[in-house]
Amino acid sequence: LRHTAMNLVFADGNPEASIMFVGEAPGEDEDRQGKPFVGANGKLLDRMLAPIGLDRTNVYISNILFWRPPGNRSPTDGEIAACLPFAERHIALVKPKILVLLGGVAAKSLLRTKEGITRIRGRWTEYVPPPGSGLEHPIPCLPIYHPAYLLRQPSAKRQAWGDILLLNQRLKSDNILKTNE
Repeated sequence: LRHTAMNLVFADGNPEASIMFVGEAPGEDEDRQGKPFVGANGKLLDRMLAPIGLDRTNVYISNILFWRPPGNRSPTDGEIAACLPFAERHIALVKPKILVLLGGVAAKSLLRTKEGITRIRGRWTEYVPPPGSGLEHPIPCLPIYHPAYLLRQPSAKRQAWGDILLLNQRLKSDNILKTNE
């Protein structure tokens, strides 16, 4: 992938944040700028998070793949398998208190499930880190729709808003961010 991409797209936001968002792979805008979620998807994500007091100063954002697949195609199973250990190590180094998975590829990969995002979104689950990752405990995890899906299917925004409210409720109950009190 790195041979066909313009830039490595590793992460954006605050690496000390308690909340980590993980998406699928960079798109064209992200590849050009070298940051995840900066195009239309990123603008929508920022708009989704603002009402609950979240922005790139208090969250950390990355992807399963750090390079754009050619032509913005979906990543292959082989590409995901090759990149997943690096994404998991990334999560282990950040040690977030909450993990939000953006879309089906991130959710299926990190939760090791075959269920689609429409079935698992909006329900808290746990990300169980692989043995030897450096993480001793599972991380509370919320799969939600990817902003790209919401741009294609605006009717799903109501469900997405419910998921954001669910995230906000968890942030308040676990006292994770003082901005949410």
